[in-house]
Order: sequence, then structure tokens, then C-alpha cells
Amino acid sequence: MTVFLCATCGTALTPELTELAAIPDLRVHERDQETRLLPSTLPRGYYAIDPEPWGGPYVLQEDQEDPKPTHSRGFLVSREEGWVVAAGPTGTVVVHPGDAPDLRPLPDMTGSAGCCGPTGESGLNQACPCGAPVASLAADCFGPYELHLDPVRTYPFAR
Repeated sequence: MTVFLCATCGTALTPELTELAAIPDLRVHERDQETRLLPSTLPRGYYAIDPEPWGGPYVLQEDQEDPKPTHSRGFLVSREEGWVVAAGPTGTVVVHPGDAPDLRPLPDMTGSAGCCGPTGESGLNQACPCGAPVASLAADCFGPYELHLDPVRTYPFAR
């Protein structure tokens, strides 16, 4: 069992979680009709390490004629210069958003762009109770519903 802590103040950000070997596939046919959200990528009580880049910065995709989603569970993103792909940190810890109940949006909703909620694509948007930015919440209607703990701003403590 592992608890994830804030690297700034040492506060526990999650309860004890069990590691999954891989991130489960999205269940795109199970979208909630009221909230329009997908079910959380991870079930409560579990975490998985995302081996792929998550979030910004973004770089141009080599193949502009056949673009790929920004990340494995993402969507196509175009900037003025063309289609882009995530080049943010690898090794983010993906958890169910409900497993980090004390996190709060950053002031002025920094990093929280999206139509129905934050996409998670704009960088860190969640803070520890101490105020340190520690995670990116993806909770918009057209992408995954998951929380990414930053691998530099948080750390695991195995019990």
C-alpha cells in the first residue's frame, strides 16, 4: 500500500492506494448522461504510473497529415502552428480524483481550461492544502476523468 505525499510540506494527499500494473482502458460507452463525464480511468483505492508524457509543454507532431491524440487517452489538439502532442512529464501517478479529496483548484482557476471542467492539458491545476501546485485534474466532458499527481511535486510512501 502506498500513500502519496506533497513534496513541499509532506502532507498526505491520498489514502493508502494499491498499484495497478497498467492504466485501464477508457470505458467510452459508459459516459454519464447527466454530467457527460466518463467514469474515472482508475477505480477508487488504486493508482497506476503513466509511462507517457502528460500535459505541456506541447511539441508539433511530425505527421501533420495523420495526427494522433495528444496522449494515449486524449484528443486531438491543434495550435496555430499545427497538431501538437504532449511533451510534459512522464511517470505521472494517475489516481481516481476522489482519492485526493483535499486538493483544491489553483487560484484564478489556473490550468483549468475546458468546456465542462478542466481538460488537464493546461498544466498543473490542483494544489495541496499548503498551496503548492501538485496535480493536474482532467474532468472535462470530452476527455478522460482522472487525476495526475506530478512526479516531482509529490512522492510515494510505501507502508
